[in-house]
Amino acid sequence: MRRAAVAIAAGAMAVSLAACGSAKESGDNAESSGSAKKGDEIKVGLLLPENATARYEKFDRPLIEKKVKELTGGKGEVVYANAKQDASTQNQQVDTMVTNKVDVLIVDAVDSKAIAGSVKKAKDANIPVVAYDRLAEGPIDAYTSFDNVTVGKTQGEALLKALGSKAKDGQIVMMNGSSTDPNAAQFKKGAHSVLDGKVNVGREYDTKEWKPENANANMEGAISALGKDKIIGVYSANDGMAGGIITALKAAGIADIPVTGQDAELSGVQRIVTGEQYMSVYKPYPQEADVAAEMAVALAQGKSLDSIAKDKVDSPTTKAIPSVLVPVVSLTKDNIKDTVIKDGIYTVSEICTGKYKAACDKIGLK
Repeated sequence: MRRAAVAIAAGAMAVSLAACGSAKESGDNAESSGSAKKGDEIKVGLLLPENATARYEKFDRPLIEKKVKELTGGKGEVVYANAKQDASTQNQQVDTMVTNKVDVLIVDAVDSKAIAGSVKKAKDANIPVVAYDRLAEGPIDAYTSFDNVTVGKTQGEALLKALGSKAKDGQIVMMNGSSTDPNAAQFKKGAHSVLDGKVNVGREYDTKEWKPENANANMEGAISALGKDKIIGVYSANDGMAGGIITALKAAGIADIPVTGQDAELSGVQRIVTGEQYMSVYKPYPQEADVAAEMAVALAQGKSLDSIAKDKVDSPTTKAIPSVLVPVVSLTKDNIKDTVIKDGIYTVSEICTGKYKAACDKIGLK
């Protein structure tokens, strides 16, 4: 899969993420925290958080594996494990990786706080850790993700645009992500910065484990509490939850209200085509995955990250982490061609299957 054409030089983005609480300086990252200088025969441990969200198995894993092979002339090995949304399982997986003496870890944490002890174990074993997609706590050496506050702002701005002059004619429901995911808090912060004062929030939820079924149950509760005629839109933090929300809306006979999303999942894009979902946030996974692989290989080989990571981010436990934040795009039916299709994420035939063909034809997606 080729690199995302919409991606821009992430290092050019000014980054300033404040962290609270006492923090350990990460001045020993890059060269001094990496393993002894190695050649291309390195072993990269890759730990992803779950497999219910389509992106991890469809994009992140194969993209990282491909880039590691490319950077090491085919000699580098990726050892993979998926925690299936269980923080304890992920901690055990880190222990196994440490025991098996991987040269570097890429970790997308199930729970950013719960992983901290395992990150320290890796560090004590002289195994550098790249926090991927979520800013894990503990002495991590590098971090790459998307600008998560901007993601929330993008969603909020899209929802306001869809509501137009009717923004205060009723109430919206806010369906945020899991409270254990630091990204969810940043999405929420960004959304509120745009929506507060401009809409009436009737109900707001932090959705356990990001599960669509939990979002569905929450939405049913919101409909019961607010009344189906009072709800004019839904802020959904991702596409998976949007699916559960839209199922609840349909069951209650609610149609034609904007619902946001994130991740540009195939099902989400198809709902955008039909108009059931208003938008998603397209995140160029090829660039994020490439950066993670570049960081991991450099750290495993004992090289500096100066040429890769131009910015610094603070976590609650570690300061000045070398970081790359990748920009995002608001995806609506108007720019499907110019984003996920142009970048090779999906083909028209993948999106426009039988029951979606008429809707695709209507918006010129052929």
